[in-house]
Amino acid sequence: MNVWRRLSGPRRALALAGAGALVAGGLVTIPVTVAHAATQCDVTYSTNDWPGGFTANITIRNVGDPINGWTLGWTFPNASQRVQQGWSAEFTQSGSQVTARSLSYNGSLATGASTSIGFNGAWSGSNPKPTAFTLNGVTCNGGTTPPTTPPPTTPPSTTPPPGNKVDNPYAGVRGYVNPEWKAKADAEPGGSRVSSNPTAVWLDRIAAINGTPDSSSNGAFGVRDHLDEALRQGAGYIQFVIYNLPGRDCSALASNGELGPDELPRYKAEYIDPIAAIQADPKYASLRIINVIEIDSLPNLVTNTSGQPGGTAMCDTVKANGAYVNGVGYALAKLGAIGNIYNYIDAGHHGWLGWDSNFGPTADQLKAAAVASGSTVRNVHGFIVNTANYSALREPYVKITDQVNGQTVRQSRWIDWNQYVDELSFAQAFRQKLVSVGFDSGIGMLIDTSRNGWGGTARPTGPGATTSVDTYVNGGRIDRRLHAGNWCNQAGAGLGERPRANPEPGIDAYVWVKPPGESDGSSREIPNNEGKGFDRMCDPTYGGNARNGNNPTGALPDAPISGAWFSAQFQELMRNAYPAL
Repeated sequence: MNVWRRLSGPRRALALAGAGALVAGGLVTIPVTVAHAATQCDVTYSTNDWPGGFTANITIRNVGDPINGWTLGWTFPNASQRVQQGWSAEFTQSGSQVTARSLSYNGSLATGASTSIGFNGAWSGSNPKPTAFTLNGVTCNGGTTPPTTPPPTTPPSTTPPPGNKVDNPYAGVRGYVNPEWKAKADAEPGGSRVSSNPTAVWLDRIAAINGTPDSSSNGAFGVRDHLDEALRQGAGYIQFVIYNLPGRDCSALASNGELGPDELPRYKAEYIDPIAAIQADPKYASLRIINVIEIDSLPNLVTNTSGQPGGTAMCDTVKANGAYVNGVGYALAKLGAIGNIYNYIDAGHHGWLGWDSNFGPTADQLKAAAVASGSTVRNVHGFIVNTANYSALREPYVKITDQVNGQTVRQSRWIDWNQYVDELSFAQAFRQKLVSVGFDSGIGMLIDTSRNGWGGTARPTGPGATTSVDTYVNGGRIDRRLHAGNWCNQAGAGLGERPRANPEPGIDAYVWVKPPGESDGSSREIPNNEGKGFDRMCDPTYGGNARNGNNPTGALPDAPISGAWFSAQFQELMRNAYPAL
């Protein structure tokens, strides 16, 4: 009975931080020559082009007096060139004239300071680069030829930055707003109401470490780009999802990964090590870097191996060869050694692990991984539940202790003898279980509330009829899915609680780890070069399987591949948000 999440991320690219950096598509550097102007500027404009579209990256460096608020202007050489989606500035276009205005967090530029902005654009015929820019009305003109060899850089330090970890990394600081996701949300009618909420960055393949501008499930920003942008925003924390185990998602099809079940050495050397090297750079020591470790992996070893309903050969393989346990242990050890990193391991959700047969064994499995490959439980700051899932935070009208006509509600088809009916009660109880098996008593839980609001007109306002346990539960439950095992693009879902710290005892934060609007998987098979498969649980016409009690999937139609933007879902999530927008 497991339920899953899907990949991350909207797309576009980050401006490179120096005038000497080179980007595919070319580079234009515009230094100032107006020596007596109080405002003086140096602008670097680079693009990554493809047929009909491009991503532009712009770095503005102030070489004059300090600036408090700025407006950058330029003219496109080709009348067909258009700005479509921008980030880190407010873009407007009239004809070929474009202006980009600063936002609240990047408007102040001291002498010598720089900021980076960018946008996705469209073109036809040709995509020539603008050759002149103005900043606050002052021309940045002239031109230089960029060096053919980038200037030398200092390699990232492998020495962990000093400092003691705080008890709750979410408390008292502002979260990082991923501009790639924000641009997608802002492009939707009404999306600006939620687009400034912090969401996680999903690293679902090795290439995502440096950025994948042509991918549906990642953007052009790499790990370092996101960290640099977090510094520019003045964010206090940033969230990454570490998600690339060998034989990943061993019982899914929509989210299988790039590494085979025997490729643990590649996972360590080509995936975890480079991420750790970047995150350990002392440049980022002021950031609280939160890593959500390997969604759905370890619970699969308990519930989806041979002898379980829907057990798979792949789950048997990764359990036998230790790929999951040793991979998670290695990630915890490598990342946990860094002084400003906080690791939270995925711990499923109540509709997957709430039965006694799964609850304790999963806690033991998590402990085994936490002490594998040289790790210790000290590398685990906490756990996350409901990642990319739909389970209700609270069920106000159905309690697990309720009885109807002498029958416990646990006998209902929906609850099916589970010990829990919602995520908050499960998370708090599972935290205590994890402490009992050896985790630190100070661990905190996260609950992903990005899609579990279940508001709108279908939201119950009281208990169901007491005709039977089924009428009582089905009439009063907030979670409106057809079955708790349904996990893909669920119809009727809504945005849940907005991200915030310390909402309940034992809960470090409500978080949006799954960025709302990103598909869980395609509703039909869609050929792609990103390794995304097709799972019938994403097909609204499918009648289900053993893991969802052979119920219809409840999935939305016309969904794109996992991680790609799904406008219809995003609009429905906003309509059904609870609390309402």
